[in-house]
Amino acid sequence: MASVNSEEWRALCEKFTNAQNLTDVESQNDPRNDPFRSKYKARELLREIYCCLKSFEGVEEERGAESSPQPEEEEEEAAAVEGQDVSVEGLCGDSPAGMRTGKLAAVEYYLGVNHIDTEELPAGQEHLGNCMTLLDKCTVTCYNVSLFIHVRNQLGILWAGYDETEKAQGFLEAAESNYHQYMKDMETLFFVFNRFELAYTHTMYYLAQVYKNLGQTERAATYCHSTLQRQLKLNQYNPMEWALNAATLSQYYITKGRYMEGRHCLSAATVISGLAGDIPSEAAAEESEIESERRETLRQKRAEIARCWIKYCLNLLQDARKLLEDNIGEIDSDRQDELRIARRRAEEEEEKGRKSALLFDSEDTFDSIASLEEKVCSHCLFPLDFTEARAVFLVGQNYVTQAKEYFQMDGYVTDHIEILQDHSALFRVLAFFEEDLERRCKMHKRRVDMLEPICNELNAQYYLMIRRQLMFELAETYNDMMDLKLALANRQADMQSLDSHTIKKFNHLCSSSAKYFQMFLDSLRSPEGKMPEHLEEEVLRPALVARFRVARLHSRLISSSPTVQLDNLNKALENYKYVVQYCEAHPEAGAAVEIELELSKEMAGLLPLKINRLKARMGSNN
Repeated sequence: MASVNSEEWRALCEKFTNAQNLTDVESQNDPRNDPFRSKYKARELLREIYCCLKSFEGVEEERGAESSPQPEEEEEEAAAVEGQDVSVEGLCGDSPAGMRTGKLAAVEYYLGVNHIDTEELPAGQEHLGNCMTLLDKCTVTCYNVSLFIHVRNQLGILWAGYDETEKAQGFLEAAESNYHQYMKDMETLFFVFNRFELAYTHTMYYLAQVYKNLGQTERAATYCHSTLQRQLKLNQYNPMEWALNAATLSQYYITKGRYMEGRHCLSAATVISGLAGDIPSEAAAEESEIESERRETLRQKRAEIARCWIKYCLNLLQDARKLLEDNIGEIDSDRQDELRIARRRAEEEEEKGRKSALLFDSEDTFDSIASLEEKVCSHCLFPLDFTEARAVFLVGQNYVTQAKEYFQMDGYVTDHIEILQDHSALFRVLAFFEEDLERRCKMHKRRVDMLEPICNELNAQYYLMIRRQLMFELAETYNDMMDLKLALANRQADMQSLDSHTIKKFNHLCSSSAKYFQMFLDSLRSPEGKMPEHLEEEVLRPALVARFRVARLHSRLISSSPTVQLDNLNKALENYKYVVQYCEAHPEAGAAVEIELELSKEMAGLLPLKINRLKARMGSNN
């Protein structure tokens, strides 16, 4: 083969550099009607390089025959004496023959990637297979270890694209094994450290995707976290992409109740996203297309990170509520005291847990991440009273404002409404911690004020499912407000002492709740206005609960008119009967509404007696 200093070899290296430039740089400017023009040119150069390498190999063999060099068998014996392993074919990876084979394998690898990039997958697979075949003839050395890992990474990606997840897993785990074995056996890693480590980082990233597709979520999360950590350590990452991946990972930890890890990922995401710089102004974006794209990217991804923070705050508050809630939906004071006593021990355990948890320990960012974590939740694992809950709520509300700045109603209808629903849910769970019933009622009123205009403005044809969600939530919110007003009224001597203003307010809340429950039910009707005989699974429970609530609401309306009272009771009875009759006709539905069904049966038996007494009283008065 041509020597490293020969003109032929320098020309070959220059040709390879040109091929890489065509692939990585020039291809970005290819026209839309010829998107692979530069990559096709790069392919031709790679083919020329391959042919030259083969010709060099032939010349080397001829020279070798003339000078009668040490035969290949002796090369193997020499490698064995030096303690180096050899493959079945017997080529030491850093021997002249092994180096020649490795260079051919490298060109096969780049040809494979080139064909995959141009969407010629079978040809790409063939070249990658050729690369594997050549590498299998060699031992792993500092000169070829990166290629061993890269080719398995690419084959893993290729088979994952074919939905052959287990085959992909095999290639990627083989790459991982190559890395660990080499790290264990070799001491010359400094030659190719960055390239080698980066190849293994890609292996971990692809394995995270494979394990996720195989349903191994815990393992996938571990590999994802390790990938992010390695990227920080090697300083090989795009700040916004890294931050968004870390924020996405936080959502897994949150669903598992691992709030320490979730908070850490989100704090890291916020800190690293800041390394991307400030968002360009509108004026700068108008003057430069590059600045315009950068402005859009930064705004969008930071808004998405903000949404992840919202979910963190919301889930933390909701799980705290589950810990504190008694059987009537209020704070269990005994449980609250127990949790306060246990808090110090829990915080000590959390600190110990931090030492064994997967944390991002980059020297440049660790202090900033820890500082942000402290600001978000400096006092506890879970908030136990209103003051602590409000602190978490305010963090979430701040991120709601940030998220809405990008995901506006004009252009991002679904996203904007989901953010509003999360904001509403934050108010709802905060109200649980509030002891003052009037203040609690005002929090629910804030929920109504943010959701009601949107619900009434949405096009029912295009946003039916979203409107149903909003209608049901508004109905429940008005119902919660009505219950609070009733609780305040019960503190007075009796219902007869209520003034007309209080009764009017109570009836308004009651009627508003019934109205939105009825709107939800009407949305289930056919174009002819008929209710379906069979309710689909996704609306079964909501529909039957709505019927039950409408019945309950009609029976609670306050009126001095016997005629109005009778009409309300008849409507209540009609809806209670619907729940009973539907479950009798569809026995499987009973499991979805066990409590509501039991109460409906009871009320369907009692209300006729109450209605008859009212009719008798009306008759005697006439």
